[in-house]
Amino acid sequence: MVARSKNALARTMRRLTGSRRDDSRRSRLERLGTGLAATAATVGAYRYVVQPWHKTWGATDVEAQKSLPGDGLVPAPSYQTTRALTINASPEAVWPWLVQMGQGRGGFYSYDWLENLFGLDIHNTDRIVPEWQDLEPGDTVRLAPPDQYEGRAKMRVIDLDTNRALVFGPVVDTAEDFEAAARTGAGTWAFVLEPLNHGKTRLLVRTRSRPWQAPRAAFYLYDPAHFLMERKMMLGIKRRAEANPEGEVLPPREDGQQVRKSAEMRP
Repeated sequence: MVARSKNALARTMRRLTGSRRDDSRRSRLERLGTGLAATAATVGAYRYVVQPWHKTWGATDVEAQKSLPGDGLVPAPSYQTTRALTINASPEAVWPWLVQMGQGRGGFYSYDWLENLFGLDIHNTDRIVPEWQDLEPGDTVRLAPPDQYEGRAKMRVIDLDTNRALVFGPVVDTAEDFEAAARTGAGTWAFVLEPLNHGKTRLLVRTRSRPWQAPRAAFYLYDPAHFLMERKMMLGIKRRAEANPEGEVLPPREDGQQVRKSAEMRP
C-alpha cells in the first residue's frame, strides 16, 4: 500500500516536472518566434518603406532617373541613391564649399562629433579657404587621417567640371586597395550643381555602388547611417552657401568662424 502510494506520487511529480519543462520550452520558442517576427517586420519596413524614401530624399522622379556626370563609371550599379535640395545661391557660390571638402581640409559639413568617435579627425569649417580651392582630377581626398584604417579611407577625384560637377571614386592603386573597395561595393559619389532661375541652385548628390562582398548585415547598418550623414552634409552646404551668396573668401572672426555676410547661419 505504501509502495503504491510512493509510486503514484513519483509519477505525479514526473508529470508536473515534465509539464513545467514543456511550458518553459514553449515559452522560449514563443519568445524566439516573437523576436524573429519583429526582426522580419523591421527589416521589411526598412526595405520597402524607409529605404525607397531616403534613396531619393528631396529628388523628383525625373532627377532620380536621369543620367548625371559619373554614371558611366559604374554603368550597372547594384545600388543607387539620388538626393537633392534647392540652395538660394548661385552655383558659383556653392562650388567653393564642394571643392574644399575632405579630412584635413574643410570637413564634410555633417556630424563631425560623430565622425570623430570613429577617429576620423574631421573639423568642419564655416569659411572658404583659398588653399583648398585648387582641386584637380586625380587628386586624393581623405576621409580619415592617413594613419587610420590602413590608410585606405580616401577618395580620388574622377571628374571635375568647375561650378557644375565633382565626382569622386575609389583609390585602387594596389590589389589590396581593390579588395578593400570591393568589400563595400565602392563606386562613385557625384555632386552636381544645376542653375535655377533667380540665382538659385539645385544640388544633386548621387551614389552608385558595385555589389557588396561584405556581409549583408553590414550594408543595413551602413545604409541608414550614410543617409543621415549625407542629408546633414547637404543641409550644411546649403546653410553655408546661403550665408555667403557671393562666394566671397571672408576673413575669420576672432572666434575662428567665418564672418556672416548676409544672413546668420542658423544651427
